Amino acid sequence: MAVKSKQSKRTKTKTEGAIKGGNGRYQFTLAALKDVPAGTGYSTSHGGVVEGKRMLVGWIHKERGTGSRMHTHKNEQFNYVVRGTLVGSVNGRKVVAPAGTLIYIPANAPHTLVASADDEDVIFIAIKDLSQGIIGRAVDGTVSGPHYEKGFAPTRAVRSSRRQA
Repeated sequence: MAVKSKQSKRTKTKTEGAIKGGNGRYQFTLAALKDVPAGTGYSTSHGGVVEGKRMLVGWIHKERGTGSRMHTHKNEQFNYVVRGTLVGSVNGRKVVAPAGTLIYIPANAPHTLVASADDEDVIFIAIKDLSQGIIGRAVDGTVSGPHYEKGFAPTRAVRSSRRQA
């Protein structure tokens, strides 16, 4: 019984739905991982997440014209843009990050990042320490939903069908 308890502690993740690395699992196809929310209540971000002992890596998607409202998290973060362009701000400084750009976000820094409406959907690799999982908190304290650029918000019919699914 004690062995089972230790094993379940080792496989628990801070991000719901994330995969735990180690214990014989050392290689991952990021694009094929289970899709999990990566910004519940404030962002459209979603994708696969792998957690080690002290770090996590996410293969994160944001659809064109969508993204996060201003939020923070206690972990440091690096985002490497693989496809598309992220626009927004970190600690009040403007960010325009096309594919091939690395964005550094200090711990507790207010930031917002949106997939440019003028480019394709964004894929980025998020790398964070595990002082918490991948999801932060909106600066305004609400979970009122993500940011949508004008003309990119889902229609009522789409929102209703998603709720029924």
